[in-house]
Amino acid sequence: MSVHNAPRLLDLAAKGLLRGGDLAAAGLEHLPAELFPPLFMEAFFGKHTESLQAMVQAWPFACLPLGGLMQFPQGRTLQATLDGLDVLLAQKVRPRRWKLQVLDLRNTGQNFWGLWSGAGAQECSPTRPVAVESCGAKQPLASLEVLIDLCISDKVQDQFFTYLVRWAKQREGPLHLCCKTLKIFSVTMGKIEDVLALVHRDCIQQVEVNCTWSLSTLGLFAPYLGQMSRLQRFSLSHIYMLEFEEEDEERHLSQFTSQFLGLKHLRKLYLESPYFLMGRLDQVLRCLQTPLETLSITDCLLVESDLTYLSQSPNLSQLKDLDLSGINFTGLSLVPLQALLDKAAATLQDLDLTFCGLVDSQVEAILPALSRCHQLGVFSISGNLLSVATVERLLRHTAGLPNLSLELYPAPLEAYGSEGALGLGRFTRIRAELGAILKDLGRPRTIWLSTSPCPHCGNKKFYDTEPVLCACENPA
Repeated sequence: MSVHNAPRLLDLAAKGLLRGGDLAAAGLEHLPAELFPPLFMEAFFGKHTESLQAMVQAWPFACLPLGGLMQFPQGRTLQATLDGLDVLLAQKVRPRRWKLQVLDLRNTGQNFWGLWSGAGAQECSPTRPVAVESCGAKQPLASLEVLIDLCISDKVQDQFFTYLVRWAKQREGPLHLCCKTLKIFSVTMGKIEDVLALVHRDCIQQVEVNCTWSLSTLGLFAPYLGQMSRLQRFSLSHIYMLEFEEEDEERHLSQFTSQFLGLKHLRKLYLESPYFLMGRLDQVLRCLQTPLETLSITDCLLVESDLTYLSQSPNLSQLKDLDLSGINFTGLSLVPLQALLDKAAATLQDLDLTFCGLVDSQVEAILPALSRCHQLGVFSISGNLLSVATVERLLRHTAGLPNLSLELYPAPLEAYGSEGALGLGRFTRIRAELGAILKDLGRPRTIWLSTSPCPHCGNKKFYDTEPVLCACENPA
């Protein structure tokens, strides 16, 4: 056996302590803190349930990141952990060594366990603190906090979550169950309501709804959304309207948009295929209570008034990410978009205008504002019908943006024949021309070109396998 593969002393000590059978809580009273993590891992993976129960009661750190060890729901080990917590919570006087404040069941904490296994353990201090991530909505009388992430889906077996949530609700006085991330995938509203009835909704900070809902179903979900007072990120996709709902459309929409009035921590808003926004974007934006960092409105139709309100909203002046991909701008003036880019120029880092039906004259309108976005790091305008001249002007106007690291452009119109087929020879020549322009601009730069459709398989969008490079050694 090589020196590098030899068992560490801590590992041998952990195995030795467990070899004689399960540990008792009294036997852990004077155990050094640095022995607990390797011993706990040994007991966890060896399914020494009584030892786990005893170790939870004597855990010498503020946080037990159990989720980092649970790749799959583990009934026996989870039960042992919860049984150990029950013993603690039942005691009227806290044990002298009780430091546990947070049980983290999320898929985090791998760094903590990694520090105490392998070579990382050699760098650990015996008194190294464990970072405690707590919840601002914690109940004042709660002596222990349990952190979980929830995913509600008909395709996911969630007995583990259901069991945990019900266990926590039965101990609501000394224990606080905190769900910070909630994901909902293709599930009935009844099941969603059952789960939301069991969690503290004011703890939730991120919500992702990936369901094909009718507008009336969104109206049913809306009151729950309004109760998530600490929500920071909200993602919603694929909302449609049934024919018989048309006369109640405004009522359902108002039920949804009015909830934003109570979301005073919202920073990131993602709306995918929101058909109901056309002509009504102002109803959402005017209810925002705080400036957004991210706004993503994709794959839908907007009208001129929507763009106008977009440029006038006071809560979009600090945007870092703006994604309007898939919105059809055909025939619309982009002067409002220019105004929005000017407003957010000091903060904007990511701009996505992919597949927006843009033409040369529309892009010309936003060039001056685009050149002032000095924080921009990612810019995509692929999938639009632009000429070589316009792509060249884009390259020149963005040449002064120091943070730009990813640029996605469409293959210019001149690369296609009269029937829309891509000419590989023409495409190759245009790539060479753009490479020469980049060299002329005098700074290191990489751009990607997309063709539509792919000349080989016909897919909607295809990025050339080789980027257009310019590795100038003497940037201007």
